[in-house]
Amino acid sequence: MLKRIFVLLAFLLTTSPAIAQDQRPPNIIHIIGDDVGYDDLGCYGGKHTPTPNLDKLAAQGMRFTSFYAPHPYCTPSRAAILTGCYAQRVGLPRVLFPNDKVGLHPSEITIATILRALGYRTALIGKWHMGHLPQFQPTRFGFDQWFGIPYPNDHVPERLTPTAPKKSRGFPPMPLIRDEKIVEQPAQLATLPERFTSEAVKFIEDNKDRPFFLHLANIETHIPWLVTKPFHNKSKAGLYGDAVFCMDWTVGKVMEVLAKHGLEKNTLVVFTTDNGRLRNPSAELEGIFGHAAAVDPDLPSVLRGGKGQSRYEGGIRVPCIMRWPGKIPESSVCPELTAGFDLYTTFAKVAGGDIPKDRITDGKDLRPLMFAEKGAKSPHEAFYCYENFNLVAVREGKWKLVLPGGAKAKKGPAKLELYDLDADLGQTKNVAGEHSDVVQRLMTVVERAREDIGDDLTKKPGKNRRPAGETK
Repeated sequence: MLKRIFVLLAFLLTTSPAIAQDQRPPNIIHIIGDDVGYDDLGCYGGKHTPTPNLDKLAAQGMRFTSFYAPHPYCTPSRAAILTGCYAQRVGLPRVLFPNDKVGLHPSEITIATILRALGYRTALIGKWHMGHLPQFQPTRFGFDQWFGIPYPNDHVPERLTPTAPKKSRGFPPMPLIRDEKIVEQPAQLATLPERFTSEAVKFIEDNKDRPFFLHLANIETHIPWLVTKPFHNKSKAGLYGDAVFCMDWTVGKVMEVLAKHGLEKNTLVVFTTDNGRLRNPSAELEGIFGHAAAVDPDLPSVLRGGKGQSRYEGGIRVPCIMRWPGKIPESSVCPELTAGFDLYTTFAKVAGGDIPKDRITDGKDLRPLMFAEKGAKSPHEAFYCYENFNLVAVREGKWKLVLPGGAKAKKGPAKLELYDLDADLGQTKNVAGEHSDVVQRLMTVVERAREDIGDDLTKKPGKNRRPAGETK
């Protein structure tokens, strides 16, 4: 019923005539990188890849330095961002593949649904990755337009099963989809970053006289890095760095079209990434894509670990930059604990709307932090760090408590670890023995998470999980 109300409101509002910029809610653009590390950008201390457009965005707005991707993998992180919930709460805690028959549950209300009901034109350009079957695609979840791919660019027919004897996983050729129609198969992967950028520019121009929401989900920084010739040899980090440079170029093109049409002052632009950088090489992917999949595990980072794990910061602490001239102070920095699912509530509030009251959500309103209000603090008491349905760590203030491994998490430590992230961002010194009181307090946070969302490692089902959508 709530979704039907949103749809009716959307029809009534979207048929209204165009209104002046100063009389309408702000445009919202969310650019999300794929597998981009915390300090792979110059404005976060990166030295290996030039990112002039993102650096300029940061200089004109705010950098968040303690911002968390909700999960260390694509599907769960994106599900959390678009629903305002931990991925475990909405039943999508793992990566979805082309042979999966599940996706985001039809009852979930995305930020696109909320904004469309407020009169916004909504578009997703790039990767979706929350269900590839028609009933799970973005046009069923509030997006008026979609031009992109349903899952990552490495989910190709050449992929093999991880178990012996090795055989094909049976993935189809990569489809490129406009709305719900396949327009190219196999998609020409190397051309997509530039085509997605052109599509984003066109969407902005087509909707310059009305409020719009653009979710621009880049693919070029996800392996394989198949950027075209203009972006080759632009970094000191191989093709990965070149892909980051290409992504930065996309940001520049978006900002150019905003300036061209005088939309800058009435547009909130947010850049984040879905998880940290890939740090582990894959013989299979290198065998398929060659040097376009050659991961450099020694590429420097101030953070420990990378994509795929949440115990250490490299998998989930990511860059977040926000720019809104006249609203967000220039060259400002926010060190407070924030997370990707906060964008859900923040975008709704910025647009003059609200979030659903008939369900639990986890996202908080970041406007006090964005606008640098005096005394503004993190809206979160704690942040839960999951891998699939396994709770592996919690963050509270400056502290991060890492839980021991178990039968389903063999890579975990043998005992509790505690890190003071203010003093030891790289998580090099376990201070659990020196702060038993902190450990004890954080264990109550752990139990609260297990009660709420659950924990497979301790066989706690969680009382507030919702199911994913499933096709029988």
